[in-house]
Amino acid sequence: MAKKKQTDRPNPPRAHTARCSEDGPVVVDDQPLPKKVAETPLEQKSPAEWAYERLILYIKNFEEQLDNEHEVAMGFTGGDAGVLRIEGIGYFDPDVLTFYGSDGEGTKTQLIQHVSQLSVMLRALPKRIESEAPNRIGFRLAAQLEDSDAAEG
Repeated sequence: MAKKKQTDRPNPPRAHTARCSEDGPVVVDDQPLPKKVAETPLEQKSPAEWAYERLILYIKNFEEQLDNEHEVAMGFTGGDAGVLRIEGIGYFDPDVLTFYGSDGEGTKTQLIQHVSQLSVMLRALPKRIESEAPNRIGFRLAAQLEDSDAAEG
């Protein structure tokens, strides 16, 4: 029987999390990737596309933990740039990501970042008062990472 080479079929990427609180048990969670993300080999993705897909999944997971009074935003490190309420995310192959949204005062804001500099801090901001339901962008963006039929509906 021929020994299988490690390069014949690499392990598919996975999302793995381990969390613990001061007095609680360690909770380990392995989440399957959406079909569309898992089907495309990593070698066929640019660093920007691969970072984009994973960021959407992180945003969706973060939003799953929020109550109805909060929405996802990004905090900036260094300087006094503040936060960006995330309203969209995109990429420009091969290596640039962009975040669209508004700052704390409601001013239209866009962050453009090289994947090698990527450092995103997700924050929970109180939802805008004029809207009843919180904006859950991660769920809407993640729909496009599912199979193409479900994303079109």
